[in-house]
Amino acid sequence: MAVGFVLISTAPGKEHEVYNELKKIPEIVELHPLFGEFDLIAKIETKDFNELGMIVVEKIRMIDGVIDTKTLTGIKF
Repeated sequence: MAVGFVLISTAPGKEHEVYNELKKIPEIVELHPLFGEFDLIAKIETKDFNELGMIVVEKIRMIDGVIDTKTLTGIKF
């Protein structure tokens, strides 16, 4: 299993719309609004890192109002 945390910047005033669209993506297991440099953080769980990348590129970045993402991948110790 691959775990990733995606920091998401939205266009001003689009935070709620983007949040609601992200909630429709089944691989997003947690979603939280933020204050500061990024507007939202999403925790993604997929079978591998290739699928994780595809979720970010083909689903998250395609949402109207998403202007930037930063993906952090997780590992187990």
